[in-house]
Amino acid sequence: MRVVLDTNVIVSSFISPAGSPGAIVSSWRAGQFEVALSQTLLAEYEEALGYDRTRGRHRMTDDQVAEEVEAIRDLGILVVPLSIPAVVPRDRDDDHVLACAIAGEVDYVVSGDRDLLDLREYRGIRILSPAAFVALLKEEY
Repeated sequence: MRVVLDTNVIVSSFISPAGSPGAIVSSWRAGQFEVALSQTLLAEYEEALGYDRTRGRHRMTDDQVAEEVEAIRDLGILVVPLSIPAVVPRDRDDDHVLACAIAGEVDYVVSGDRDLLDLREYRGIRILSPAAFVALLKEEY
């Protein structure tokens, strides 16, 4: 199984490792599924982890954030989207998530973003909340 993890899932996994996002990242690191990444998503992960309000919760330095993002890059499958679909008019950043999903030929997008979750599916790719994806993983394993 291959998925795209939206930025909110990655950031939440560092802020609250015991929650669903933390369980998802732990399962990924344990090899239960693959994650497709794009340069745009990696940059967004690093940017969001570097926000002052986020840094106050995860307490990592800039160097630690860069190391974590590099570890994510090393573990994931880097893809290059050929185009960016215009699907989510309220938040164009969400279009990059979908572009990565298409390029990575994923089965699922995991996100806590209401704009993406409201789609439910895009071009055969199911869009699930972190809690729904954890439930799916429990069924699979």
